[in-house]
Amino acid sequence: MAHRLTTLRHALPGLALCAAATIAALALGRVVPGASPLLVAIVLGAVLANLGWIPARGRPGLAVASTTVLRVGIALLGLQLGLGDVLGLGWQVIVVVVAVVVLGIVGTLFVGHLLGLGWTQRVLIACGFSVCGAAAVAAVDGVIDADEEEVVTAVALVVIFGTLMIPAVPLLATAIGLAEAEAGAWAGAAVHEVAQVVAAGGAIGGSALGVAVVVKLARVLMLAPVVTALSVRQRRLATEVEGARRPPLVPVFILAFLACVLVRTTGLLGPTVLEAAGLAQTALLTAAMFALGAGVRLSVLRRVGARPFVLALLSTLWVSGIALTGVLVAGVAA
Repeated sequence: MAHRLTTLRHALPGLALCAAATIAALALGRVVPGASPLLVAIVLGAVLANLGWIPARGRPGLAVASTTVLRVGIALLGLQLGLGDVLGLGWQVIVVVVAVVVLGIVGTLFVGHLLGLGWTQRVLIACGFSVCGAAAVAAVDGVIDADEEEVVTAVALVVIFGTLMIPAVPLLATAIGLAEAEAGAWAGAAVHEVAQVVAAGGAIGGSALGVAVVVKLARVLMLAPVVTALSVRQRRLATEVEGARRPPLVPVFILAFLACVLVRTTGLLGPTVLEAAGLAQTALLTAAMFALGAGVRLSVLRRVGARPFVLALLSTLWVSGIALTGVLVAGVAA
């Protein structure tokens, strides 16, 4: 008990900083149309860290926010998605979602191998770009235990390339001549972060935003089997190395996420509860994104070189291509 109190006391300055950043990001999100609190928080964390304005005593709290707080936020994200929403997409679109995640990860891992990147760096980028951005990067890191430099690099790449897709997808969708629902489905299947999908879907307009969000949340649902598969792999490798850490077969926060999906599916929770849960989930993920952003240092990005950036570009093109092909073949009704 005394140890936990000491740990909490050490974490308080960093958690207070995360809370202040969360309030600022949420306020900016209300004032500036289209400004996602999650993206604002990542950028704010990176800016403050590179200016040297984050004190060393804040690091324990930032570590708590980027792990425990993030996992609670991911679990609550399950309340935004009912299984009926996913099934309502139709089996063709569900196949597209699975293809984007599976082929996106496999293709990114293969190209990363050709570029000579290590397995942990490749899998972080692959899952971040194929599943759900920075949250997927952090969730996967909890299983594979990557280096901090690799996590920071993957998060920074998600922010850079996902943000570039916000104007790119609507412009290309118009040039190709996609209907609003098709363009929304493409955004949901291709763009990295949930917040970036909302921005891209909103820019397309009409029925696109609703379709984009549901397709993206279906991708988020794929985080559960992806993390479980990686956990199984790590457990198998751990048996070959004496004293190696064995992650749980299914991480607790993934079970909590699935439980929240099932609770939402039952329809037992009313609109007021769901709205409150949505606000809590946004606040928790915003705090976690600030903590992740605070780990993004320009010196680290310069040190890792060009290869991760090349992989991020190719992965973005690969995932986007799979998503567009799938949407065109499947056909998406408004």
